[in-house]
Amino acid sequence: MGAGVSYRCGVDCLDGNDAVLLGRRVGLITNPSAVTADFTPTVEVLASNYKLAALFGPEHGVRGDAQAGVAVGDNVSCAYGVPEYSLYGATRRLQREWLDQVEVVVFDIQDIGSRYYTYIYTMGLALADCAAAGIPFVVLDRPNPLGGLKAEGVLIRPEFHSFVGNYGLSVRHPLTVGEMAQRINRIEAHNCDLTVVQCSGWQRQPLGDETSWINPSPNMPSLTTALVYNGTCLFEATNISEGRGTTRPYELIGAPFIEHEHLATTMNSQGLAGVHFRPCCFTPTFDKHMGQLCRGVQLHVTDREAFNGFAAGVSLFQAIREQTPQMEITSAGHLNNLFGSDSLLKGRESLQMLLARAERESAEFVVEAEQDHLYVRSNR
Repeated sequence: MGAGVSYRCGVDCLDGNDAVLLGRRVGLITNPSAVTADFTPTVEVLASNYKLAALFGPEHGVRGDAQAGVAVGDNVSCAYGVPEYSLYGATRRLQREWLDQVEVVVFDIQDIGSRYYTYIYTMGLALADCAAAGIPFVVLDRPNPLGGLKAEGVLIRPEFHSFVGNYGLSVRHPLTVGEMAQRINRIEAHNCDLTVVQCSGWQRQPLGDETSWINPSPNMPSLTTALVYNGTCLFEATNISEGRGTTRPYELIGAPFIEHEHLATTMNSQGLAGVHFRPCCFTPTFDKHMGQLCRGVQLHVTDREAFNGFAAGVSLFQAIREQTPQMEITSAGHLNNLFGSDSLLKGRESLQMLLARAERESAEFVVEAEQDHLYVRSNR
């Protein structure tokens, strides 16, 4: 997409791959990240060329304007003249009366390759609902911006499956949304009539391109944010600000009571690859510590390919917990669901043991997930 990008996303490859859509009433799960190479929204493509019958919105809504965790309502008179239903409000499931209005459901949303990110779980539930109703499900595929080769973090344990973690994933994963749909259909045995309209010209590579980056959610403004998110998202379950309410969410971590200079020295002494921790101050305009001066660190990713976001985030989490008695776990359940077990909460492993397990389990996941691949590895 955009200048200098050699691949085409699924929506740009519909010509000749749209037999499942022709003549059928189409329901579309989407948000602003779904655009063509010339930035035409996918919703416009479907409204102009097919029988668009309904829109369905994930977390943050069809327009991507709702903040994290905020319930989104339905809109029966949206701009495209079709009903707009929320999959992040009173329900997260495609209701039967909604499915009665469509004959095929299409999913087109940019994912970021993180287990925490909720769009793949919206997709998974919708895929299951379509399978139960006998309705075809189509994914217009998009590359994983974190690349198609690398995984990070520990695997999630089944007893901690939730809407921020499922499907046996590592924290960072190398699958596209189309590959993820295949994985879900396989391991959940839905037997859904699934079609993935593949990207053209994309091959597995270490990292993606951000020249055409469109925020897939309000607090995901860049590829760097997506990289650090795999570790610093854990602070959502604490009284430490993860940078919401600033222009650098997940890159800025702090609170009014942190000794930021000492924290930065501690973190930089660990020699974590591809990152520098700069002591800094910031004042969130909303969310935790709104209007208060926070002291902490900014994660500066100096080498994107060497950087391990999970390792950096967990190391920072442990350092703050050791140095800052005022740090509190405000939601043990959320922390466990994010981390994938209660090991971090209960301190069952040393940092070294935890990071070694994460490296082993993420490497195992890369191999296990190869059966879901649709794209070959780049020779570059």
